[in-house]
Amino acid sequence: MSRGSDGSIGSGEEDGQGRPGRYVAGSLAHRVPDLGAMELLLAVARLGSLGAAARELGISQPAASSRVRSMERLLGVALVDRSPRGSRLTDAGALVTDWARRIVEAAEAFDAGAQALRDRRDSRLRVAASMTIAEYLLPGWLVALRAQLPDTAVSLLAGNSAVVAERLLSGEADLGFVEGVGVPAGLDSAVIAHDRLIVVAAPGHPWARRRRPLTAAELATTPLILREKGSGTRQVLDAALGGLARPLIELSSTTAVKAAAVSGAGPSVLSELAVGEELTTRRLVSVPVADVALARDLRAVWPTGHRPTGPARRLLSLTRG
Repeated sequence: MSRGSDGSIGSGEEDGQGRPGRYVAGSLAHRVPDLGAMELLLAVARLGSLGAAARELGISQPAASSRVRSMERLLGVALVDRSPRGSRLTDAGALVTDWARRIVEAAEAFDAGAQALRDRRDSRLRVAASMTIAEYLLPGWLVALRAQLPDTAVSLLAGNSAVVAERLLSGEADLGFVEGVGVPAGLDSAVIAHDRLIVVAAPGHPWARRRRPLTAAELATTPLILREKGSGTRQVLDAALGGLARPLIELSSTTAVKAAAVSGAGPSVLSELAVGEELTTRRLVSVPVADVALARDLRAVWPTGHRPTGPARRLLSLTRG
């Protein structure tokens, strides 16, 4: 490596890419050494030895030597004089070290600020979920999450699938769960579970004693106790019946629909997840249906292009366990 009287690398020296070792136009990232190189230079200045600096940073001495040479080629000046007695900064190296110290200190402040942002993000989790998932699946997931992240405060908004989408798109929730026929506009999703809607009626209802399955026409022409429009359950039923479902009563929660069905007010269509206990205790009876597509996917959702991070990502992983 040829150096002028001022310690600069001669104009005939190339930077490894066929360019002279002088000022290079282009982006700042291509003209300024990276943080690792600056930390190495600071360690050499403090310890007086390239080998000691390499050991402190956990790299080999040949790797440290190569990194110093790369810095020198990039900047076009000699930074370190190496001898059997140790390593000494050149005058240019001492000046570059002062600049590097300021940059490293600024990077440390940047890192501390970024960590503070992560800590603030990780201190809370806002979840929006449609009713069936909120009532029958989320409690178990949240218990498991609390075991992993005991310091994270979780708030849950339960509403229909349309409300979940609104909360996510307005930035009022970090992660959502829906159970409709598709993914609301503006959201990305992942299937986390599968569910099936079933027709149920109180034991005293005539359907409870049927021997043959209901047809789609019978289901479409019979007034039913239903969830409100916008709910995932209603979306699936309307899609299965071509929008012909007839409401006897419209209610805004799965619990209210179940209670009305158990009272004998009329038959209903509900998630299989929601009526397990009622079927076991015979407070409701499952009514078979022929040729009606009532299966559905349960999905986690989040704004398009913003995949969950922090506690939201941890909760998402628990739904697949």
